[in-house]
Amino acid sequence: MLKATSIQFTYDKKRLFTLPDMSLSPGDELLILGKSGSGKTTLLHILGGLLAPQAGEVIISGTPLYSLKGNKLDRFRGKNIGIVFQKPHILSALTVFENLQLANFFVGQKRANELEKTLADLGILDKKHAKIDTLSEGEAQRVSIARALSNQPKLILADEPTASLDDENAEKVIQLLKAQAKRLEAVLVVVTHDQRVKNHIANQLTIGALQA
Repeated sequence: MLKATSIQFTYDKKRLFTLPDMSLSPGDELLILGKSGSGKTTLLHILGGLLAPQAGEVIISGTPLYSLKGNKLDRFRGKNIGIVFQKPHILSALTVFENLQLANFFVGQKRANELEKTLADLGILDKKHAKIDTLSEGEAQRVSIARALSNQPKLILADEPTASLDDENAEKVIQLLKAQAKRLEAVLVVVTHDQRVKNHIANQLTIGALQA
């Protein structure tokens, strides 16, 4: 379902980020570990269609991701990839539910019932009509997860999803991501330097930047 081969990327020709070849099937989980500056977020952005590599290929459900350009790439990403960013990418001017509906709108879908179920699964259905700036940090992170799941993606990518959370909420977020990925039969890839996550995802990969 997700294949990445011979991925290389460099910003300044001094540090070369490399990603070992991978092949993941629906329902698989992968934890990518590395220190700050090791290229974890760069690689997540490459897998998510946000940053084209200088070499290599990413294939999702048989589609070479970077063979798509412009609106085609945006639409494919919106339908097939859900990204949970380290800091929630949600619009404070909208309610929780409006943020999720907006994600549906961009790919021409309406999933009101599914959106409510996702909010219920994440324990924030009671926040459906709340504005984002009224939420706690943990609640905002759950909304970010709900938005990533709103189009029932085949690939879920999470960038440091526990970085700003205490131990209790960090464990809850990882368990929620795992449960939702299982429900959707999606591939789950988590990138982090948070050692607390290591006990929750058995399939692990450690990366680092190479000097050019």
